[in-house]
Amino acid sequence: MSQKKFKTEVSQLLHLIIHSLYSHREIFLRELISNASDAIDKLRYLTLTDDAYKQIVFTPRIEITFDDEHKKTLTVTDNGIGMNAKDLEEQLGTIARSGTRRFLEHMEGDAKKDANLIGQFGVGFYSSFMAADKVEVVSRKAGEHEAWRWSSTGKQAFSIDPAQRESHGTTVTLYLNDDGREFASSWQIEQLVKKYSDHIAYPIFLSYYKKNWEGEGDDRKEKREHTVEQINTAAALWKRPKSDLKDEDYHEFYKSMTYDGDDPLLYIHTAAEGTIEYTTLFFVPKKAPFDMYHADYRPGVKLYVRRVFITDDEKELLPPYLRFVRGIIDSEDLPLNISREILQQNRVMTNIRNASVKKLLGEFKKLSESNQERYEEFISQYNRPLKEGLYGDYSNRDALLELIRFKSTEQERYTSLASYVERMKEDQKAIYYIAGGSEATLRNSPLIEAYRKRGIEVLIMDDEIDDIVIPTIGKFQEKELKAINKSSAADDLKDESDTAKAKDFEPTVKKIKKALKDRVKDVTISSRLTDAPSCIVVDEHDPTVQMQQLLKAMGQSGETEFTPILEINPDHQIIRHIADSSDKAYIADLSSILLDQAYLVEGVMVKDPADFVKRLNGVLAKVL
Repeated sequence: MSQKKFKTEVSQLLHLIIHSLYSHREIFLRELISNASDAIDKLRYLTLTDDAYKQIVFTPRIEITFDDEHKKTLTVTDNGIGMNAKDLEEQLGTIARSGTRRFLEHMEGDAKKDANLIGQFGVGFYSSFMAADKVEVVSRKAGEHEAWRWSSTGKQAFSIDPAQRESHGTTVTLYLNDDGREFASSWQIEQLVKKYSDHIAYPIFLSYYKKNWEGEGDDRKEKREHTVEQINTAAALWKRPKSDLKDEDYHEFYKSMTYDGDDPLLYIHTAAEGTIEYTTLFFVPKKAPFDMYHADYRPGVKLYVRRVFITDDEKELLPPYLRFVRGIIDSEDLPLNISREILQQNRVMTNIRNASVKKLLGEFKKLSESNQERYEEFISQYNRPLKEGLYGDYSNRDALLELIRFKSTEQERYTSLASYVERMKEDQKAIYYIAGGSEATLRNSPLIEAYRKRGIEVLIMDDEIDDIVIPTIGKFQEKELKAINKSSAADDLKDESDTAKAKDFEPTVKKIKKALKDRVKDVTISSRLTDAPSCIVVDEHDPTVQMQQLLKAMGQSGETEFTPILEINPDHQIIRHIADSSDKAYIADLSSILLDQAYLVEGVMVKDPADFVKRLNGVLAKVL
């Protein structure tokens, strides 16, 4: 017997599953059937594309049996690809992938949610130990002669030994514990298959002994008849006519495919005929996938060719900004043996992808027009990834601009650019926005003061990505988009009185410039400050201060550090103090405080906090 220890994280996983998710132990059957279906998918694909496997002829099937009399065992068998000793150790013993650790990191303590996470992270096999004291797996890999038995009680170790199996495939036998014996029932198994696995594309057979009664009165006897029945629909749901399907059918298929406990927010079923034939079934989850902002996110769309599973790990099936979409693409025209490299350059796949993107964006637009509440629910989860599309998908930019929503100084709910334009004042020259920083920081920015007093709406853009993508838009409906924390936006608010003030305060500006030296690019009289004494802006083509911080954190700041422009309010008492003073040290302190506090208001830490406090205390001491 070859005895091996589980890796630490697997032991930890087993302990948590057994002790935390016991109220949802029924999911073990869902997971074992899903694994069996995956194994058949792999072999079916290889028999069509790999010469080494083409001689294998098999009829895909999954079979479930159980010990009806003593209720001690339950077995799930498939005739899929199978596993050899190395596969058994890697897949069931050490888990040479990140699924286990990620599952542990994302467990929330909510048994229902955590039970759904099991499937998402590919660790579903271990749910067997919720219903079993011991699990045995006998498997023979297609094309090999040896079979192997993996066995474990789910405690500290597992064993792998030679075994016997007539043909390729895998048999998983659960030695049921006291709580698991309820599943050794034909009715219970059939109900669970209908609930979780009805849409598995391969037939699932239940083998059991049906009880019948013969005779009458004292001569009446029980007769046990061996019965094998198919208990699932075993049809690709996406290939069925839409008229035959109900919302519940789509919802259950989505849940079985994604292990999400919630119904999808939206589903889109399309059958395209003509030069290129394909079927797509897409779903939008109610909640954003946990890994949506991970660099190594798992794509959610599976590719089939004539109902043969090809891959579920191809990120190019849809553009990255639609990575939250789940679903199926089934092509009638792609070759079965298409490689990843060829897939990315294939004309048929390109056409399917382009058409799918337009279909998805079109359905999102319909939702925005027909159900504002549901659309806001959609936007709350997926606004940011849609914004990413503005940067990379130029062909669909107009459609994306209609979908994206923004917060605003004048609206409690999200608003679109089109709605903003409808509300613009007659003499308003541009669409104004402020980006960089949290929503609270932006709403309280002194830069907004003048726009608010003039009744001009300002869009609040608090996504980190806004600083990158919004400047690339340029214009919307012939209206220029202007960032109010850029120097050029101030020109729209200037009048003759501002020009006069700028001339009157030239000496004051020179004093502050001299005091701050190279800490600022320029000092100017502001036409937009009303209450605050100062604010910082940047030149039109310079990154905002917040963007500079972000780039620095990402290690992409480069050698050039852009300095801000300090705008001062000539009507503020502090500025008048500087104008009236000839004390160079006092002017230097006030000027430095004006700059540092402008940084703080924008949510940016000052470079030298100790110097800031020292100067502030000095000024306070003089005043007091």
